Amino acid sequence: MTPQDRCRLYLITPPRFEPAAFGETLAEALDADDVACVQLRLKDVDDDSVRRAADVLRPIAQDRSVAFIMNDRPDLAVETGCDGVHVGQQDADYDDARRFVGDDAIVGVTCHDSRDLAMRAAEKGADYVAFGAFFNSGTKTPKFRADPAILSWWQEMMETPCVAIGGITIDNCTTLISAGADFLSVVAGVWDYPEGPASAVKLFNKVMAEIA
Repeated sequence: MTPQDRCRLYLITPPRFEPAAFGETLAEALDADDVACVQLRLKDVDDDSVRRAADVLRPIAQDRSVAFIMNDRPDLAVETGCDGVHVGQQDADYDDARRFVGDDAIVGVTCHDSRDLAMRAAEKGADYVAFGAFFNSGTKTPKFRADPAILSWWQEMMETPCVAIGGITIDNCTTLISAGADFLSVVAGVWDYPEGPASAVKLFNKVMAEIA
């Protein structure tokens, strides 16, 4: 994942889904407009459930040249053929994750609202850093709250791309795009959009293109 001319979408899977049925929804969303990345994020399920979901969703993303990222688990990322892994501060260590997935894979790191954590991750070689949460989220209760100013500061200081996370919707994303987010990480803002995920993807891209 590299810097680009305008902000792009970074989709995260819903907390619960049936892989085959969701695979159809994912395909429609990815076919609607530009998406940079899909992260498989499943909590409180066994490894076989994660493997089954990855086996269904990974080819849907990769066949469309969309990066497919595993949340938390570098070992499963390698086993299931993902393009990389995203690790939180309480998950796998960056160095361990990089050793697992190799130099050519994507490793992204959650940095909450911390400039120090982000700079350390970037200096080690992270492919992107993620800041947030910027808004309340129905996916999980945020323990950290970031200010959009951190995105502007990051763009002035570093070349490593930054991802904005936490409760992002079409209605509130403009501030983050204008502040300098390279990617918007979205869950419910796409999958629960009243007119459907494909419509949400189109609208997010429309806003991003207008602000670029």
